Amino acid sequence: MRIYDIILKKREGNILTKEEIEYFVEGYTQGIIPDYQASAFMMALYFQKMNREETVFLTKAMVNSGDILDLSSIKGRKVDKHSTGGVGDTTTLVVAPLVAAAGVPVAKMSGRGLGHTGGTIDKLESFRGFRAEISKEEFIRNVKTSKISIASQTGNLAPADKKLYALRDVTATVDNLSLIAASIMSKKLAAGADAIVLDVKTGRGAFMKNIKDSIDLARTMVEIGNGLGKETIAIISNMDQPLGRTVGNAMEVAEAINTLKGNGPADLFELSMAIATQMLILAKLVEGEREAREKLERVIKDGSALEKFRELIIAQGGDARAIKQPELLPQAKYIIDLKSPQDGFIKEIKADEVGLTALMLGAGRDRKDSKIDLEVGIYLCKKVGEEVKKGEVIAKIHSNNKGIENIISRLMNSFVFTNDKIYPPKLIYGIVRKDGIEYK
Repeated sequence: MRIYDIILKKREGNILTKEEIEYFVEGYTQGIIPDYQASAFMMALYFQKMNREETVFLTKAMVNSGDILDLSSIKGRKVDKHSTGGVGDTTTLVVAPLVAAAGVPVAKMSGRGLGHTGGTIDKLESFRGFRAEISKEEFIRNVKTSKISIASQTGNLAPADKKLYALRDVTATVDNLSLIAASIMSKKLAAGADAIVLDVKTGRGAFMKNIKDSIDLARTMVEIGNGLGKETIAIISNMDQPLGRTVGNAMEVAEAINTLKGNGPADLFELSMAIATQMLILAKLVEGEREAREKLERVIKDGSALEKFRELIIAQGGDARAIKQPELLPQAKYIIDLKSPQDGFIKEIKADEVGLTALMLGAGRDRKDSKIDLEVGIYLCKKVGEEVKKGEVIAKIHSNNKGIENIISRLMNSFVFTNDKIYPPKLIYGIVRKDGIEYK
C-alpha cells in the first residue's frame, strides 16, 4: 500500500477502505508519511469529502492512534459532555458538579482555549493553586471519591488528532464536516465515557454559522458515537449572542458559582439544565426529563451541587474560599461602563464581535503560546430583547489598561438597537438522536 495511491484515489472522488484510512492515520502519526503528502490528502478529503462510513473509519483510527482511558473501575455509567465552543460558554463549570451531585460520575478531560477566552482548564485555574495536570491514577481516584474530576487532556489521547488539527490549521482544511466530527469524537471516545452529550452551537459566535450545517455536524457525530458503541445525543443551541452575561475567565467562574446557587442568567441556567437532564437520562438514573429536572433542581436548592464544585477545587489543590468569597478570584484593575446611545430595545448582540473584543482585552489566545489574562472580560448588563434608556449602562469592560478606545468602539458596534419590542431569541433548537431530531 502506498500513500500516493490513496491520495490519488480520494482526489478522483472514490471511496476509501478501512485499511487505507488506517494506513494513513498510523503512518502520519508515526512520522512515516511526511507533511507534504498528508497536506495533499487533507486537501483531497476537503474537496471530495467523506461518506459516513469513511468518517467512522477515520474516527476509529484516530481513537486507536494512542491511549484509551479505562474508566471501568469507576462504578456507574460515565457520561461525558462536549461543546463545539462559543462566547461565554461556561456550561461545563455548571453541568459537571450539577450532574455529579445528582449521582452521575463525571470523569472529564478538557482542553485550553484558543480563541476568545480560555477553555475550561484555563477558567478553573482562576482558583489559586488549582492543578489541571494530574496523573491518571489521581484523576480516577478523585472520581471514585467524589464523583468528579476535570483534568487536562493527556498528550497521548488521540495523538493523531493533535497532529492532523495542527496541519489542517495551516492548510485551510479545518472547516470540513467529516474532519471536524472525527476530531471532536476521537477525543471524546478515547476519554473512556460510556455515553456522550454534545452541545452543538449555531450562529454568529459558533463555528457553524447556520442551523443546517450545525444539524449536519450533530447528526454525523451522533452516528459516529452510536456506531462505535457509545450512546450519543446532541443538543443544538443558539450562539448568535453570548451565553450568559460574562465573557472572560474568572468572571465566567463567578457566574458559574452564581448559577449553581440558582442565581445565574436564565439562558446559561436553562442550557446547563438541558445538558444535565440528558446526561442523567443517558446514565440510566432517571426515567425521563421530568424526573431528571426535579432531581437537578433539588441538588441546586439543597446546596449539594455547589458543594460538589467545592470538592472538585479542593481535591485538585485549588483555593476553594473563592466559592464563598468571589472577590478572591482574579480581578481587573479598571471597570469601564459602556452606555446606550439611545432609548429602545437590544435587537442583536453580535457574539463574534464580543468574543473578539474579549480577545483584544487579553482574555483569550490568538496563538498557542499566548498568555491569558484571567482577570479581564466583559459583563453584559443587557441582553437581546431587553429595554434600554439612553445613557443606561449596557455593558461593563473589565480591563487592566485604560487606553482601550478601540476596544470600547468595537464592543459598542456589537450592539444593535431598535425602537420595536424584541423577544428573547430561541435558546435550544432541537435534540439530535440516532433515530432522528426532536425540534424544540
